[in-house]
Amino acid sequence: MAGKIEIPENLKAELPPSQWGKVLGATPIVMTVIATLLAGLASSEMTKAQYDRSLAAQIQSKAGDQWGYAAAKKTRGALAHNSLDLLAATAEVHPLDAASLSGADAPTIAALSQGELPAVERAKFSAEIQSALDALGNSAPEKEIGDRLVKIKNADLAAALDVAQAAALRFDNAAKPVTKAADKLDESLMAAGDKNAFANFAAARLRYTGARYDTEAQLNQGIAGIYELQIRQANFTAEKHHARSGKFFIGMLAAQAAVIVSTFAIAARKKNFLWSLAAAAGVLAVIFSLYVYLYV
Repeated sequence: MAGKIEIPENLKAELPPSQWGKVLGATPIVMTVIATLLAGLASSEMTKAQYDRSLAAQIQSKAGDQWGYAAAKKTRGALAHNSLDLLAATAEVHPLDAASLSGADAPTIAALSQGELPAVERAKFSAEIQSALDALGNSAPEKEIGDRLVKIKNADLAAALDVAQAAALRFDNAAKPVTKAADKLDESLMAAGDKNAFANFAAARLRYTGARYDTEAQLNQGIAGIYELQIRQANFTAEKHHARSGKFFIGMLAAQAAVIVSTFAIAARKKNFLWSLAAAAGVLAVIFSLYVYLYV
């Protein structure tokens, strides 16, 4: 069995004979532990910053795809409107009536004869998210957008994205039956060979198609807008983690300075002053790091 470990008398003599002296004697060990913890926190914050930067890049790719999809919808709508203008300029077209759409269901008749789109249930967001979207749409400075995003949680933006995607999907599903019915009418009118009736139907269909694509473009722009907010939120969070990492690193340096000073105190046997200086540096490092952890 190992014998009892005792501190040699010559080392005991190096410490002031008081409770404060015992505390100061433990300063190098405590400061080493604190410096290690702060180094870990600094590394952790830097890792989080890198993760958020990577996440922002991934979302940026999704946003680019969504903006491209919305632009394609907008372009198709513009082509439909242009084709309608060309048709009206080269042929005499008249509004369709319900009689000319015999066999079609009520939504198809309303869409082609009156230009009515399926009911559009646009996505509704919280006041904070809508405010950030308005700032984004108005090309507000990044700081202003960031100030509005501070009040929004990641989970809230994820839920808003689900709402926007669901709204676009609902409209798409509601418009599909009318599109299929219009395809069948197109085939039957083409087979009938009535050019006037076909021209009237073509004009009505182009009018409906242009309006449908315009609405789909707006709904997809809403999805892209939420993606843009997620990108900015990820970048702002990355900047925050990066700043916290730098400040934790400063705290680590202060704690290491305390270790160095206390070590010199032992070597120089200037216990009271240098040990007190080391303890003060360590306390400042701890206070500063707590401030960074809680408020930065």
